[in-house]
Amino acid sequence: MGEKVKLAMLLGGGAILGSVSTLALLKLLSRRGQKYIKEDFSLQGDGLTRDMTKKDHSLNGDHQRVDVDMLKDEIVSEQLTRNIQFFGLDSQQQVIKSYVVVIGLGGVGSHAASMLLRSGVGKLLLVDFDQVSLSSLNRHAVATRADVGTPKAHCLKKHFSSIFPESNIEAKVLLYDASTEEEILSGNPDFVLDCIDNIDTKVALLAACVGRGLKVLSATGAGARADPTRIRIADLRESTNDPLSRAVRHRLRKDHGIEGGIPVVFSLEKPKVKLLPFRGPNGEEENPSDYQIVPGFRVRIIPVLGTIPAIFGQIMASFVVTQLARFQVQMEPVVNLDMDHYKILHQRLIEHEESLYGTATHVQVDVEEVMYVVKELWHGRSAREQIAKDVGRAMWRSINELMLVRWDRAQPASVANLILLKFKEADEHEQRTLDDIQKEEPEFFTRVTSVLKRASVDFGL
Repeated sequence: MGEKVKLAMLLGGGAILGSVSTLALLKLLSRRGQKYIKEDFSLQGDGLTRDMTKKDHSLNGDHQRVDVDMLKDEIVSEQLTRNIQFFGLDSQQQVIKSYVVVIGLGGVGSHAASMLLRSGVGKLLLVDFDQVSLSSLNRHAVATRADVGTPKAHCLKKHFSSIFPESNIEAKVLLYDASTEEEILSGNPDFVLDCIDNIDTKVALLAACVGRGLKVLSATGAGARADPTRIRIADLRESTNDPLSRAVRHRLRKDHGIEGGIPVVFSLEKPKVKLLPFRGPNGEEENPSDYQIVPGFRVRIIPVLGTIPAIFGQIMASFVVTQLARFQVQMEPVVNLDMDHYKILHQRLIEHEESLYGTATHVQVDVEEVMYVVKELWHGRSAREQIAKDVGRAMWRSINELMLVRWDRAQPASVANLILLKFKEADEHEQRTLDDIQKEEPEFFTRVTSVLKRASVDFGL
């Protein structure tokens, strides 16, 4: 009985201590609210109006002026404590110092922006020309019925100011085009998120980011899909089953000579449903272009399961935040091979070892480990190709030209000593020493050794 009393007293004391600390924190927050939460919007009539008489806390494009000492504030450090524990203090400082532009604030963009804010990004520029609609509430991150009819950019800024008021949030009700490019992309942002669903605008934005040397992450079609397990991040060239990606790839290559190098979030899932027919006020099917407010922007309705664009946005935010924090994450590669292909490569390795060394006893990998080497390390392509040239069925055919060989002939054929090369490249590799490669191709040497070091870590070698 005595033990139960002691336990009850301990629990009671802990509860009291927790309540006291919570009250103290709330009092501190209320005192500081006057300093940080400065509402600069007011509801007038049926819309949201910006009060231009109050001070604008944006950084006017100079993101280097973000308060780098923000984490010294006890409220901020407590709010971001889980991120600090995950990344470390120095890496979280990098996030705090960052400036990110999010263009397109619908189902994808609103969730991406929301998690960037909650992750501590020090400055956000939110851009969208559109307004919150009632039908968009099934997928928007923060909008409520009270926000319907207000600009999406203003809606986000209003809600964000109560989530993380220390962040510098700038909202622009703009359509991205050539005339607004400088206003939106100036200031040397650390990352640009393309969450636009219009092909012309998306292509123009991506081309501008490439031309300016800006890091950009693009979202492809999230509508008409239902399987969250098939969402991936890969190079634009590797995205499949997505009509939007296909059209963007074609236009970037044709109009701007851009072959790849742009990471995109996409779904491997084929669209489950089609665009709904457009019906006018009288209920009859009509030409959608007759109702376009902005030329080139769709009017027909894409059925959307709200969870999928939200997941797209969350994935985008996770990708960007880890990049800003310089936290290494190895994305699962898109490799369209089945087990038979890995068996072929394994058998090819054994035969090559027997022909070159007279025995295959030094082959220290099985088919499952061959799958790791091919898929995880070399992404189903030659170690000499940094950008995928073969995807889908073309990748299936390309396997006929590939084989695994030892990187260092003095070491056994293990997961940490195998590279994937084309037949001709493999023959040339066998004629050279590592010293020759290091001297003549230092970048290639460094890249391969870095990849193989990762295999050593993964397998504890």
